[in-house]
Amino acid sequence: MRLLLDTHALLWWLGDFERLSASAYDAIAGGEFEVFVSHAAIWEILIKTAKGRLQAPEPLVDRCAAERFNLLPIALAHIHETGQLPFLHGDPFDRIMVAQARCEDLVLVTGDRAITQYDVTVLPAC
Repeated sequence: MRLLLDTHALLWWLGDFERLSASAYDAIAGGEFEVFVSHAAIWEILIKTAKGRLQAPEPLVDRCAAERFNLLPIALAHIHETGQLPFLHGDPFDRIMVAQARCEDLVLVTGDRAITQYDVTVLPAC
């Protein structure tokens, strides 16, 4: 299994372990699964930090590297896949992560119940 952390799952892993479900924590911590972080999650965190809506763990990309998370760039195939998704969720960051999970055969670690409406494998983050 290969995991893709959504933005909240990443933030919880880096600073608030208790918010993660036991199954999500064990899957991330166990070391037997590859863990990916989308460039979209990094982008979302930096935008919200710039707006003063949250405080990003510093330095964010270095923290991801220290955790041995793989950074997942946004590819044209991912963008195309978002156009194939039904419009069940309005957040473009979440939509691109759903598309990435579908294209790359990743399990999306998320606490967002709206995402479960998509044809994507989900591991509940909370």
